[in-house]
Parts: sequence; C-alpha cells; structure tokens
Amino acid sequence: MRRLALLVATCGYLGFAPVAPGPVGSAAGVALFYLVRWADAAWAEPALIVALFAAGVWSASIAEQELGGTDPGPVVVDEVVGMLITLAWIPVTPLGALAGFLIFRVLDVVKPWPSRQFESLHGGLGIMADDAMAAVYGHLLMRGLVFVAPAGWVVA
Repeated sequence: MRRLALLVATCGYLGFAPVAPGPVGSAAGVALFYLVRWADAAWAEPALIVALFAAGVWSASIAEQELGGTDPGPVVVDEVVGMLITLAWIPVTPLGALAGFLIFRVLDVVKPWPSRQFESLHGGLGIMADDAMAAVYGHLLMRGLVFVAPAGWVVA
C-alpha cells in the first residue's frame, strides 16, 4: 500500500522531477483537466476533484512518513487537485488554461488567508487543504477574468 500511496501522492512519480516539481504537478493537473473535457463528461469534474482530494489526503499522509518532513516536495497531488478546482466548469482556451496555471501557482506560493492556516492541519489533510483553498481563490479570479477578457481569449 505504501508504494500505491507514493504513486498517487507523487502523481505517477512526476513529483520527483529534478526541477520545479510543483509546477510539473500543476501541468499534470491541466492535462487531466483537458482529458476530462475531451471526454465531454461534465459530471466527472466534481467527482474527480472529490475523489482525488480524498486519495490525496490518504496518500500524502503516508508519503509524509515515507519521505520525511511536512509537505515533502515530491507530493504533487495537491497541485493536480488545485488546477482542477481553478479551472472547474470554465470552458477555457489554451491561453485561459495558461492564465489559470499562472494564477494558481502564484496563489499556491503566496497562500492567502486562510490557505496558510490550513497548512497546520494534520498530515495529508493539511497538504491538500491549503492548495484547495488557494485554488478556490484561483477559480474566483478566473471567473472574474472571463468577464473582463476579450472574447475568445480566455473562454472557448
């Protein structure tokens, strides 16, 4: 089970990328977002977010023990879920997805209130919750961007 947990927490071991594992995980989230959109299954977005969040809490808790430390760098399932939340239900163009990626990355680093406070939650819940909260802010900013961006720039 520990190997499965590491596989999930590191998103197929993408989290072990030698440079910038967080952005690599976020890019995997964008790819997964487009895979769900391509499947044209609107019901799958919230189901995937909830399922990956739950799997992330479980796997990140085990990965913390295996890798040592709090919120170890190779754990990137939180970034994947963060991107899915940021872009959820917004029919973005590739440029809009890039904007969402950049918005989420900045918010993940800055951790606006209460994101930073969620980091203090125990184990995998803290790992997942801080990024999920940052992603909620990212989603709201993307919704605002849809209203102010020129037609076709953000929304497909």
